[in-house]
Amino acid sequence: MFKYVTWGLSVLVTLIMLKGGYGKLSGNPAMLGAFPMMGLPSWFGYFIGACELVGAIGIWLPRLQALAALGIAIIMAGAVYFHVAFTPLQGGIPALLVLLSCVFIFTQRKNQAFWA
Repeated sequence: MFKYVTWGLSVLVTLIMLKGGYGKLSGNPAMLGAFPMMGLPSWFGYFIGACELVGAIGIWLPRLQALAALGIAIIMAGAVYFHVAFTPLQGGIPALLVLLSCVFIFTQRKNQAFWA
């Protein structure tokens, strides 16, 4: 049962990370505008976009899946913080759901990771 839930969440997280990563790396002002608001340099948005794409790939590599889910969860924790601090609270709900999905994926796959 959890195998199929993990697989489904992995598909969902992958699609979201591919969209977000591509948007940031393509220079979409709507996706990069959050970083200066938080006092971060503009290049950091491109770095996060690259990390999102790497995470989207890593989540499909069995030995890296837990690490990729953990990395995406950290990024999503930052996204939740941004929405809580700078936007209406409901704007952070999608990021929170991706964060919780990644925590679930991590707990299901940590024993198959390269460190196990």
